[in-house]
Amino acid sequence: MIEFKDVSKTFSLGKRDVHAVKNVSLSISKGEIFGIIGFSGAGKSTLLRLVNMLERPTSGTIFIQDIDVSKLSSKDLRTRRRNIGMIFQNFNLFNSRTVAGNIAYPLKLAGTPKREINKRVKELLNFVGLADKEKDFPDQLSGGQKQRVGIARALATSPDILICDEATSALDPDTTADILKLLKKVNRDLGITILLITHEMHVIQSICDKVAVMEDGEVIEDGNVFETFTDPQHETTQRFIHSVQSDLPSKQILKEWRSSGGGKLYRVIFKGDATNDPVLSTITKKHDVDFNIVYGAVRELQEKLFGNLIVSFTGDASAVQNVLNELNTIVELEEVIENEG
Repeated sequence: MIEFKDVSKTFSLGKRDVHAVKNVSLSISKGEIFGIIGFSGAGKSTLLRLVNMLERPTSGTIFIQDIDVSKLSSKDLRTRRRNIGMIFQNFNLFNSRTVAGNIAYPLKLAGTPKREINKRVKELLNFVGLADKEKDFPDQLSGGQKQRVGIARALATSPDILICDEATSALDPDTTADILKLLKKVNRDLGITILLITHEMHVIQSICDKVAVMEDGEVIEDGNVFETFTDPQHETTQRFIHSVQSDLPSKQILKEWRSSGGGKLYRVIFKGDATNDPVLSTITKKHDVDFNIVYGAVRELQEKLFGNLIVSFTGDASAVQNVLNELNTIVELEEVIENEG
């Protein structure tokens, strides 16, 4: 659906070049919700602007539905942009237009007959849950309602792709959850491919199928959300994941554990079928070893269970080692070292 091939974008600021995007290669399949996450200045927004050619790449190619969009004429590019809807962090609504007028605006630009515009606006108001707000103005709406108008406007021309630029950053947690549910509905019911950028890992966790992590203009890690969350490879990815799931105790808790005479701690990670089986209980009983769960939980992620437990073992040293050896064949196991947490 969307493919970046060795895409770079460089801006010249006086005598200095800023490499906003560096040699990015990504593939986004039709019907996916694909998240791009990174801290401020990572290059996320520039990458999105390259999709609809609001910025043109310095090098590399971008294909949308097998068309190299960088080679399109201005006329063809305008047509292509109608197939790409955008929603923004700060809503970008016209305060002088009603809710219906804001949604109708892109249809008027496209020369759609008035009767069709009115029908489409009513459809979209029902879809986003604002059927009773047709004649209201943006100043009369809450932040969540404004974003629903923004989503309806982005859907007006029946796009194939929806681009979300920090779409929930200005919203409170409950409203964010409602907007994310609406975006999942857009994806599920309309089959629209969604490409979103965010600096909030819980957004990725909530709705995305795949994720790319950006840093200093580069994609440092990408893949399936479940695998990325359960086995992050890059330090920056680990920091993002730690922000939404505290997978290790704090340094203070670890320090107190050590000072009170606590023994070695091990991080035990359960995935798939292992989360349903009493693995710890069965193996420790077999070797006459006791275990203590010090920290952690079993969570649902992408409709799969994922367990992350911090465990101590007590018993004969050789028996404990046998437990560790056997656990290593079933689950992921690593010792928690002093500088973690």
